[in-house]
Amino acid sequence: MGILIALLILTTWVGHLFYILSSVEIGWLNPWMYIHIVVQTWLFTGLFITGHDAMHGTVTRIKWLNNSIGFFVTLMYAGMWYPTLVKQHRKHHLYPASEGDPDYCVSSQNFFVWWFSFMKSYITVGQIVFMAVLFNVGLIFFSELQLLLLWVLPAIASTFQLFYFGTYRPHRMPHTDAMDPHRARSQSRNHLWAFLSCYFFGYHYEHHESPRTPWWKLHLMINDK
Repeated sequence: MGILIALLILTTWVGHLFYILSSVEIGWLNPWMYIHIVVQTWLFTGLFITGHDAMHGTVTRIKWLNNSIGFFVTLMYAGMWYPTLVKQHRKHHLYPASEGDPDYCVSSQNFFVWWFSFMKSYITVGQIVFMAVLFNVGLIFFSELQLLLLWVLPAIASTFQLFYFGTYRPHRMPHTDAMDPHRARSQSRNHLWAFLSCYFFGYHYEHHESPRTPWWKLHLMINDK
């Protein structure tokens, strides 16, 4: 099931991206353009969530296939280097919301300062070069404005979606006793909103409590924390 869901997200992401680049009219008064941007943002988020599940070995028990899927989807998401992501994410689970957590900003709880700190810890020169090459290849087939609005903008927007629901909201201060031992909280119980907002990743205490539960089963882990 994990492989099928991962492939469904990947193929939907690719198919929708190709469709909007090929067919959607660029126009500031075209409401469909904005709808497609929102949909593509959500699919970008799903692409990274798939890579995140792979980091926990929950896409498939076949290790090489699990890691291959994780490597590919995170590379397609934003040219990210999967082995580094795995190493950093382990630290996040070992030292959540502390100085040892690469996803946590000790110096500030301000949303944008924290987001910038979060992004800076993952962006590499190799990633920038890889994405620049992809962008220039894309220019062979599509205009610069098409790529910026329909590919780059949704990718960037998805980082805010992932950060808000998967890092900032669950781990921000104040830390209460109910958040221990993971220093994580969960969003209110609403499975439809939890799915639409960030693929159930807002049920974050449950994710830390059971990191080997795939995203599509997190709603089954809800407790009273």
